[in-house]
Amino acid sequence: MEIQLPIMLSAGIIFLLMFLFGLFSLKFKIPEVIIYILLGLVLASFLGDSYLLHLIGEVGIVLLFFMLGMEFPIKQLLKVSKKVTPAGTLDVLLNIGVTMVIVYLFGLGLIESLLIGGVVYATSSSITAKLLETNKRMANPESEFILGLLIFEDLVAPVLVAILVGLTAGTGMNAGAFTILILKVVLLTAGAIILGQLLFKRLRGFFERYLSSDIFIMFVIGIALAYGGIALYLDLSEVLGAFLAGIMIAEVRKTEQLEHLIVPIRDLTLPLFFLWFGTTIEFGTGIPYVGLLVTLIIWAIIAKIIVGIVGGRLYGLSKKVSVRAGFSLIQRGEFSIIIAALATTEIMVFSSVFILSTAIVGIIFFQFAPKTANKFYPNKKPQKVKLPG
Repeated sequence: MEIQLPIMLSAGIIFLLMFLFGLFSLKFKIPEVIIYILLGLVLASFLGDSYLLHLIGEVGIVLLFFMLGMEFPIKQLLKVSKKVTPAGTLDVLLNIGVTMVIVYLFGLGLIESLLIGGVVYATSSSITAKLLETNKRMANPESEFILGLLIFEDLVAPVLVAILVGLTAGTGMNAGAFTILILKVVLLTAGAIILGQLLFKRLRGFFERYLSSDIFIMFVIGIALAYGGIALYLDLSEVLGAFLAGIMIAEVRKTEQLEHLIVPIRDLTLPLFFLWFGTTIEFGTGIPYVGLLVTLIIWAIIAKIIVGIVGGRLYGLSKKVSVRAGFSLIQRGEFSIIIAALATTEIMVFSSVFILSTAIVGIIFFQFAPKTANKFYPNKKPQKVKLPG
């Protein structure tokens, strides 16, 4: 006989399990993203296809991208993008472009190739930032370049997701439909810039007056969800809408205070997205496209090392520091998961194994990055000066 637990009790058990798994991740320094996906795999048969879990998780994703957008007022966004553009362009060419060619040569279609290219593309912002912090490398010269590259990926990924949403909608995509899709992205972006410059710049006094009020969080999160909802209404991604909403709010120049309001809600809801993603993975007959999977894991490692070394040199880093950066970019995470969630079951399973594999390999490479750089470019021993006499 099947036992039906009250929803409240089920929710309590889920959060307690997430806490216990979170403790495990802290103890063994495993990123929570991986732990929560694995927990989702374990709980899949109990949770099933939970709309509520997916909805709450989506709120967490919206708030994640909203906060990313808040970091970049338009002027700062243009400044950062300009400096890291050469490395960022190389990143796109290698991790999306070359990956698409590899996947296509293995016999998959163009849409599947772009989807997998999107999965392979972005380094995990959350895992990388945490590794830089826990390994006390945030003050190292390569951290500015790494974070700048992550910002570039943060700009490309929402647009890529928006395009993929249109391509995977099942309505077909000809030249006319693709043009309309790009126009929608441009329209949504222009709307955010105009609202940010003409409206939110003038609302600084309003924000200062009510920022400490308990009800203000409803206003801020309402903006994030509403603009994300407008994106969905236009058949785009809520991720892009949320990111642009953050750019609008950034013009108020109250990012730090607003983050204090949003972080607790984001930290409560975002892990549920990774948990939900884990519940959607069905291995069934096993892991598909094993040959392609192994090829892409190897290529994903090589491509990011090239981006770090060549891109780092273009950025102005020394050879040694560039090597250190290259060996610190391999881990994939949240962006890859968002894109994988758009795929069919077979591609989703394939992508899930890829994400988990590169996340684990990336963590290992990150730990050994300084030693690896030292082997390639050892520190020069100071020459002994002979004293006269």
